[in-house]
Amino acid sequence: MTSPVLILGGSGGIGSAVAQALVARGTPVHLAARDGARLAPLARSLKAPYTAMDATDQDDVERTLAEAGDTLSGLVYAVGSIVIKPFEKARAEDFLEAYRLNLVGAAMALQAAAPALGRGKGAAVLFSTVAAAQGFANHTVIAAAKGAVEAFTRAAATDLAPAIRVNCIAPSLTRTPLAEAFTANQTMARGLGKLHALERLGEAEDVAGLAAFLVGPDADWITGQVIGVDGGRSTLRTKG
Repeated sequence: MTSPVLILGGSGGIGSAVAQALVARGTPVHLAARDGARLAPLARSLKAPYTAMDATDQDDVERTLAEAGDTLSGLVYAVGSIVIKPFEKARAEDFLEAYRLNLVGAAMALQAAAPALGRGKGAAVLFSTVAAAQGFANHTVIAAAKGAVEAFTRAAATDLAPAIRVNCIAPSLTRTPLAEAFTANQTMARGLGKLHALERLGEAEDVAGLAAFLVGPDADWITGQVIGVDGGRSTLRTKG
């Protein structure tokens, strides 16, 4: 039997969509997220084990890994934040919190999971944002943290090769609970969608398909990459 993929941040949005995509392909998953009550219905529907945990608590991370088993085929770190505020209003705490959740949490999870991933010749998928490579206004906090995730992806992929592959997905604005403040208003959502060459916002399933591919055997020669799933936002300019 294929060893499981551990999905951190699986209670909603992209993490949930990745779990569903993997199970549909016959890959077992172990789900983990802070809100166990929200996670439980998804776990039941997928017939998957789950752990309530805090990704910034190393003891919680190690407990989750012990419950997931000593061999993993993949790790998906779908924990993150969206911090949008003018630079002049950003506090040191904003930068530190975003860095700790998005970069340090991912790094510590991957470090702890490395023995199990090595035994399974597995792969890790992390998440950045299109804003890390684009100069978007009011994105200094999150762009800095996610830019660190991209640099970490390449460095970790070098250190963990050849046993473990590490890749990163950089989405543009995607309809998830985390982004609801920007997508709930349909007029605003349509306007933001028009900024993309494909004239719509992303859906969690758009991102999940690539994540499921990257932890699977068909991506066995892909590592150290940051791949955009962004409707063309990172490279194309709209016609209007």
